[in-house]
Amino acid sequence: MADVSRAYASLDLTHVIYDASSHLSLLLALLTLSPILLMPAYAVLAVQTRELTIINMWAGQLLSEVLNLVVKHIVKEERPADSELRLNGYGFPSSHSQYMGFFAMFLYCHMFFRHRFASTGYPILDQLFRVVVYVGITAWTGVVAYSRLHLQYHAHHQVYWGLGIGAALAVVQYTFTEYLPVRFPNSICGRARTAVLANPISSWLGIRDGWAVYSDGGRDAEWRMWKEKWDAQRRAASDKRQN
Repeated sequence: MADVSRAYASLDLTHVIYDASSHLSLLLALLTLSPILLMPAYAVLAVQTRELTIINMWAGQLLSEVLNLVVKHIVKEERPADSELRLNGYGFPSSHSQYMGFFAMFLYCHMFFRHRFASTGYPILDQLFRVVVYVGITAWTGVVAYSRLHLQYHAHHQVYWGLGIGAALAVVQYTFTEYLPVRFPNSICGRARTAVLANPISSWLGIRDGWAVYSDGGRDAEWRMWKEKWDAQRRAASDKRQN
């Protein structure tokens, strides 16, 4: 006999209810989960690259989630009353929308102020590629936000406020931790960033700021270094076979 005294609940983080008769609903249910994939992506990039900017963005993303939880429990606004779903938790602001708002705005700021992709040699193609990246980020953010409306998880204002709070938090964090330290290295923000990079613990961990040296964060220089050594190994192997 089942123990009726136990209380069971659904893990809303990965549990999405959708209209099984609609292919669009299924697609949006899958896309609405996509922000969850960003967390392991942050972890992998932070460990692999040791880039301070990526670690900083990851920390801001976590801070945004904490802020969202705090605001939800302060405002205590329910999810849409006309929703056909019986959902747990508060709805204001939308955490998924806030997540994507922060993600998109931080990347916008970074690409506008610091990051430059390696040039193709054709300025028109370079600019076109940047536009495609901007559009792609915007489209992803918009689809995730729309999915929260379509799936009836949030009302319009809950989604809009989520996007706005996330974007505002990203602008504030980027300004004080990335923009000001680079523009004004002798300011409090600049000295703080230098201290983070120059201390023995960061040196031991291999933390770096690739964009302080390379416009693309060092991606092109690393590739060229690899290509040069790889070509040298191939030539050496070829010479050895010939001899």
